[in-house]
Amino acid sequence: MTDATGNVNRRAFLKNGAVLGGGVFAAGMPLSQAIWAAEGKVLKVRYASDIAKLDPAFYSGPVDVNVANCIYSKLTCYKPGSEWGWELEAAEKIEQVDPTHIRFRLKKGIKFTGNYGELTARDVKFSFERVIKHNSPVKPDWGSFDHVEIEDDYTGVIVLKSPFVPLWYTALPFGVGTIVSENAVMKATKDGGDFGMKPPAFSGPYVLADWKPNQYVLLTRNPDWSGPKPGFDEIRIIPITDEKSAERAYQAGDIDFTRVSLDSLATFKSNPPAETKIEDHTSLYYAWVGMNMDHPKLKDINVRKAIQWAINVPQILEAAYGGQAEVATGVIPPGIVGHRDKALVPPEGDLAEAKAFLDKAGVSGLTLTIDCTNDSTNSTIAQTVQAQLSQIGIAVEVNAQDSGSFWTLGMESEGARWKDVQLIVNGFYSLPDPYYPASWFVQSQVGVWNWERFRSERFDELSGKAVTISDPNERAKLYYEMQDLMEDSGAYRFLTHGANPVMFRITQMQAATTPDGNPLYINFKPVSA
Repeated sequence: MTDATGNVNRRAFLKNGAVLGGGVFAAGMPLSQAIWAAEGKVLKVRYASDIAKLDPAFYSGPVDVNVANCIYSKLTCYKPGSEWGWELEAAEKIEQVDPTHIRFRLKKGIKFTGNYGELTARDVKFSFERVIKHNSPVKPDWGSFDHVEIEDDYTGVIVLKSPFVPLWYTALPFGVGTIVSENAVMKATKDGGDFGMKPPAFSGPYVLADWKPNQYVLLTRNPDWSGPKPGFDEIRIIPITDEKSAERAYQAGDIDFTRVSLDSLATFKSNPPAETKIEDHTSLYYAWVGMNMDHPKLKDINVRKAIQWAINVPQILEAAYGGQAEVATGVIPPGIVGHRDKALVPPEGDLAEAKAFLDKAGVSGLTLTIDCTNDSTNSTIAQTVQAQLSQIGIAVEVNAQDSGSFWTLGMESEGARWKDVQLIVNGFYSLPDPYYPASWFVQSQVGVWNWERFRSERFDELSGKAVTISDPNERAKLYYEMQDLMEDSGAYRFLTHGANPVMFRITQMQAATTPDGNPLYINFKPVSA
């Protein structure tokens, strides 16, 4: 699972290359040849963080997967466009033959670099099973996956222990569905485990030509690639954490594709840079104010409900998101199965109702803390909540922390800090299936990522059942109830899914993204294409 910066310490959901001056070069390709192989169109894009892990079985965040999409192959991949969908990639055919078996047939002629031969069903088996064998932190993406049965060089069957519908959107087209070379990985590692930042072979349309940490990632065409020719000869990914800096870099011509900060969006829309298109995208992110139900001050559900009703979400979004983000109704965003039309508590709340709950609890003079990361958005959320709760007599102290400190707050494995957690401004990124955003609130996640320490036997029952149901309408009903249970506990005040607007230079490219604005680099086309 990935955090608001795109990293997954959870949240926090590079090649047989030698390191030269902080850079690395592509497997089987001399550095000079790799860097100068690109002579034509260059795609210059910005991402908010640098790559951290190029072993897709252990990916750390979306930027890792975005690069993996270019240098490796998967059975299927996400379709670009405004609605979520997938299409064939390395698979010539794939079908669900029964609830626990998925048969695939590979395209012939997909080659690994470094003379590691053709991609076969044996590589698929090795790639998928090593996620489980080596206990990858992202193995929940695979759900009930058990093993792959090989029928011949190009055909195999994915075997599940029990039905797991989310696999089509959380595993196959994303990180853990990536296929690596068994021979190359076994040669590069002791036991086929994590190869970190040093991929021993590539099979996608690009290779990793160079990487200078926190400066750029350079991808160039794979000379062994026999599939459809990608639009650009070179992709240069520039990590720029600060969005304002990224906007300035765009205006200076240093990059041609970037996310737009929400507080700049209205300005850019009214006065866009020359030859620029701005696109709005709904994000898979979900933000909320959580409450530690086990803290003595918050054990009474009436206190928690008072806080829920005192929080005015539109006011928060105006202050923290420049009014450019919509109110969330739960953890599941629009466009995904299980998205609720409305929350149980109205977005504006009600101060009279909040005070009535406090009176029922018999509490006065309450003082609380609220923890958040120290970025401007989350700090503003915390300060606005502080002001709102003061209206019902609750004094709140804001604890803004760096991400390293914040993302261990509720983890029991990191000590006893979780006992001091009271209110939390929290937010996770997700994948396009309701299983993913809901999966962190089961009882087994208490003290891991379930920092509200929410416990519900019914929630766990529904969570287990929902992944087995293929009918989207029937699945949705279960996720509606699960979000009702979360909100009924009083421990959650849902805020927003944010937004992910992007801008790009139309003189340079036809951009391609998933519905949430995440770039699919291999689908980008130069304007002349």
